[in-house]
Amino acid sequence: MGLNDTASAERLHIGFFGIRNAGKSSLVNAVTGQNLSVVSEIRGTTTDPVRKAMELLPLGPVVIIDTPGLDDEGGLGALRVEKARQILDQIDIAVLVTDASRAAHPLEQELLRRFAEKKVPFLIARNKADLLTDRKAPGENALYTSTVTGEGIRELKEGLGAFARKKQNPRFLLRDLLQPGDLAVLVIPIDESAPKGRLILPQQMALRDILDAHASAAVCQDTELSAMLSGLARKPRMVITDSQAFARVSRDTPEDIPLTSFSILMARYKGDLAALVQGASALRELKDGDPVLIAEGCTHHRQCNDIGTVKMPGWIRAFCKAEPAFSFTCGNEFPADLSAYRLVVHCGGCMLNEAAMKSRMERAAEAGVPIVNYGIAIAHMNGILRRSLQLFPDVLLLLGE
Repeated sequence: MGLNDTASAERLHIGFFGIRNAGKSSLVNAVTGQNLSVVSEIRGTTTDPVRKAMELLPLGPVVIIDTPGLDDEGGLGALRVEKARQILDQIDIAVLVTDASRAAHPLEQELLRRFAEKKVPFLIARNKADLLTDRKAPGENALYTSTVTGEGIRELKEGLGAFARKKQNPRFLLRDLLQPGDLAVLVIPIDESAPKGRLILPQQMALRDILDAHASAAVCQDTELSAMLSGLARKPRMVITDSQAFARVSRDTPEDIPLTSFSILMARYKGDLAALVQGASALRELKDGDPVLIAEGCTHHRQCNDIGTVKMPGWIRAFCKAEPAFSFTCGNEFPADLSAYRLVVHCGGCMLNEAAMKSRMERAAEAGVPIVNYGIAIAHMNGILRRSLQLFPDVLLLLGE
């Protein structure tokens, strides 16, 4: 991803759903103006979710997702349907595509119920309207569309744009924590886990937020932090570090300078910081054999000293003085039922959109399983969780005196 690109996790996610042969793929192609999905008269042509990050006027940067038909059959069909259902946890807006020339299908009603349960705004595209000889009013949140005549395509895009504007609430990684003229120090270790030749997304986002706040940034590695702080002409408003360097950075940062991590900022930005902080207490209570899920939102090459599969389990074992049973997931893989786990430890979620991250947290809450993210867990295990939350006094109250 280039520095000028909008990351997929920061784009509005729009999912197109329906049964086979309702014309989902044709409608997706018409809305995007691209041959994004393969179109055929054969039922079930779309076998896996198809994603496309693009600029779509009047919405701006979006991810369009075309899903398999929910009435797919057989063992393989059931897997495809499950993939389509998983997309429901990742979308901001849904489009239910129905065949206007046929009677309603029970699965379409089930989809509408799921949209309501998840509080996902939706539009109903009554497609293939060119085949109708007698029309009734399309109904609430619905409109007629035709990929043959082009009917309703512009109106559908405008309707999606209206939903998008309603969902646009100001969310900041750290801009609201800064005043014009403030100085923020970013600590970015360059080790074997750092991507070659670039910064990771939270670091890019932090730099942009600092600029948008008309503040300034000073950037260094953890090994240079002490010298940098000594040479600064004024005291920084905050120090933000990669969580893996928390211990050293805490030692080198004076107590009167607020300290936090990119991961903790991400927890506030797209999850629920308070709930994740509460989950940290479960780390000390782990016993031998307790099942712990370590989940990451991205897929990457595992290194010999990988944080998720090597470092985090080692830190947890040392902290709780026990041998929990660790399981690992990455990318879009995440268990539907978390009740078997004693604790979920999640990455910062920078590659997941807000809907996906909150869905995972809701799933943990429904199962009664505590969840904590990497940054909060590392701060807690280093005895600096309270210090790492100085910038968030409302959350700090959860820790008591």
